[in-house]
Amino acid sequence: MINQQLINPRSIVVVGGSNDITKPGGKILKNIIDGGFRGELYVTNLKESEVQGIRSYQNPADLPEVDLAVIAIAARFVPDTVELLALQKNTRAFIILSAGFSEESEAGAVLEEQVVNIVNSVNGALIGPNCVGILTPHHHSIFTYPIPKLDPKGCDFISGSGATACFIMEAGIPKGLTFANVFSVGNSAQMGVEEILQHLDETFDPETSSRVKLLYIENIDKPQLLLKHASSLIRKGCRIAAVKAGSSDAGSRAASSHTGALASPDVAVDALFRKAGIVRCHGREDLISVASVFMHPKLKGKNIAVITHAGGPAVMLTDALSNGGLEVPHIESPASKELLTKLFPGSSVANPIDFLATGTAEQLGTIIEYVDKQFHEIDGMVVIFGTPGLFPVFDVYDVLHEKMKTCRKPIYPVLPSTLTAKEEVDAFISKGRINFPDEVTLGHALCRVFYTPAPEAEKTQMPDVDTARIRSIIDAAPEGYLAPEQVQGLLDAAGIPRAGEAVADTLEGALKTAESLGYPLVMKVVGPVHKSDVGGVVLNVKNAKGVEKEFTRMMQIKDTTAILMQPMLSGTELFAGAKREDKFGHMVLCGMGGIFIEVLKDVSSALSPVSKPEALSMIRSLKSYKIIQGVRGQQGISEEKFAEVLVRLSALLEAAPEICEMDLNPLLGKGEQVVAVDARINVSRQ
Repeated sequence: MINQQLINPRSIVVVGGSNDITKPGGKILKNIIDGGFRGELYVTNLKESEVQGIRSYQNPADLPEVDLAVIAIAARFVPDTVELLALQKNTRAFIILSAGFSEESEAGAVLEEQVVNIVNSVNGALIGPNCVGILTPHHHSIFTYPIPKLDPKGCDFISGSGATACFIMEAGIPKGLTFANVFSVGNSAQMGVEEILQHLDETFDPETSSRVKLLYIENIDKPQLLLKHASSLIRKGCRIAAVKAGSSDAGSRAASSHTGALASPDVAVDALFRKAGIVRCHGREDLISVASVFMHPKLKGKNIAVITHAGGPAVMLTDALSNGGLEVPHIESPASKELLTKLFPGSSVANPIDFLATGTAEQLGTIIEYVDKQFHEIDGMVVIFGTPGLFPVFDVYDVLHEKMKTCRKPIYPVLPSTLTAKEEVDAFISKGRINFPDEVTLGHALCRVFYTPAPEAEKTQMPDVDTARIRSIIDAAPEGYLAPEQVQGLLDAAGIPRAGEAVADTLEGALKTAESLGYPLVMKVVGPVHKSDVGGVVLNVKNAKGVEKEFTRMMQIKDTTAILMQPMLSGTELFAGAKREDKFGHMVLCGMGGIFIEVLKDVSSALSPVSKPEALSMIRSLKSYKIIQGVRGQQGISEEKFAEVLVRLSALLEAAPEICEMDLNPLLGKGEQVVAVDARINVSRQ
């Protein structure tokens, strides 16, 4: 795991250091030197006695003890070198730049495992292999550019891809985004993004640590570790944004149930990020924009004032904000009328506040003062100010900078003239400011940040369920889909309301069951997976003659072993389900039920355990939420009762982790009643 020798070593050796700075071993040595490393610096190079002014040890065995080894030699030589350094030179931290390991071949994977075993045997720290290195305030052990001037108030950045890390810094630095530490983890042979985040959490200092964390992730190996430490950091006042690449449906496994088909691994990533409070991003520019929003004071409400001297960008920004759930409210008050008298004729203060292409720096300052102190309905402001290049705009950006220091409400600057007003924009950024050159990208980022929920509570309050009965049923059950009586037992033990029902495998039994349940009835085949597809569901059976007719027909359907009979209930069809996702645990899902689950695919999800507030949030995030509320005179459905089903479903999963897939489809909702009409549970002990 991460240790002091990795973060702040007293000595570094570059194994494979070179005079050729076009090679990783040469460039990383130059970067360490240029970065002003204050400890002892050594080089090993089989052919040189001096490299870039540093003594080179042609035989690594001649090295003195050294804290950190940065290795840039062929993969086949790495295990022996690591063993020598770890066992003979007391080296406890390794950054392996070399490729040719698990990312390339099975033989490379064997070499990688050997290295990890050696490092673990001495409780050492390993970054890589196949990485570009790391940047800390103490040493620049990275072989790529750009190398930003590190700022303790900047972003901590952890990337699973070295090239992507470079590209993100390349795009962010010119906009004014700063960095505190950068970690490229490569193959993550010993430590991945999750372990680095764990270190940042466990060593977090509210006085000195960065409060913004950026993640680029290609594979989430330890989702629970990520959830624990991301949510912990956010509770401590940090903000986290992440790109999770590899999100296409092509990676989803085929499944036989509705839940399995809907719950792709990427849905699990979304659910994990929501539970942790991480803002999910979908590209480099998106990540940079969200990070830049993080670097400004937190927006406390959803009402935005758009201040501009150019109408078009203001319209596009207003669209982006409105479509994302933030508001650009109409402003009309005595204060706004007073402000209008201080601007040129033709200006508008209705919001967007347009002070024309001829607007001055002084007018901009006046507008910002009014918005900050007198427009009480406004929570934050975006200032859009570019230039056609007719005259310098240093004075405008100076005013903007000064107002950003004193205003109580956050100000987000959109300075689009990055070429025409390059000197002015650069001067603004040099004061420690960040520019959002594209107003629509900013609008999307603001909305996403504002609506990303806070982390869920560390401990989830679960309802009481009959755990002993649940375990008794699960322990006795074979793998695969459970029999109806076992499903009924689990629902009852979890306290999930269900329709009265019984199973009959003879005509005589079916007729007796019908009399006890009462007419009208629903009859369903037991056995086939998709009952409705094979004609295995009949509604509104009104008498014994109908029972006899349908029983005889349905028992001839392939794979049918019995008939499930229920009273005919009415209501809106809802859906609840669960799926066990590898490494993530169980996902709980909900949406509209019946055929709508397949047609609309309007589903929300959360990782179990699911709290009552989280369940309510799932329901309210559905596009079909208005149906649940009740529309056009139709009776609504109790959100509380629907949420209670989701929470109890989650409690069942916690008691029975062997459940791999589960459908409650449909649930029938009507007023205060939400009842499971059909349920399927699949058990797997793998």
